[in-house]
Amino acid sequence: MTMKYLFCFFVLILITTVNSNGQVKQPSELICGRWESTEKNLIVQVYMEDGKFRAKILWYNDTEGKPMDYWTDERNPNPALRSRKILGLSVLTNLTYHPETNSWEDGVIYDSKHGREWNSSAYLDKKGELKVKGYWHFKFIGKTMTFTRITAGESLVKSH
Repeated sequence: MTMKYLFCFFVLILITTVNSNGQVKQPSELICGRWESTEKNLIVQVYMEDGKFRAKILWYNDTEGKPMDYWTDERNPNPALRSRKILGLSVLTNLTYHPETNSWEDGVIYDSKHGREWNSSAYLDKKGELKVKGYWHFKFIGKTMTFTRITAGESLVKSH
């Protein structure tokens, strides 16, 4: 019976470390992919660019009945950026992987509702959920959002 559980554990690890092309992902790349918030109100795409990890908004439901592409970054403190669309907006930048803690650190997360940037970190918990923390200088004074991975077969089309 123990061998059966060990085999299942190995298969689970293999599934989570192989990308859609059949290539094994590096531990740092396990964060990459599409993620939906546990509140089911936000979907982001996490990807690597120039050795750092970023995330952009693919879908959200806080639209007050208007199309997602209607909304702009109107609360941005920089007037030149207030006309950019929320849909597709890069909201997480500069995360770097720290293998010693198996976490992504030193990032910046942007809150478009309030037009503010926060320090950010992320990690994958034992259930495979992505935990993203926004904080101001001290991690213990922050807010953590939880995301679940969206598999290739799940649709990004959501109803309002």
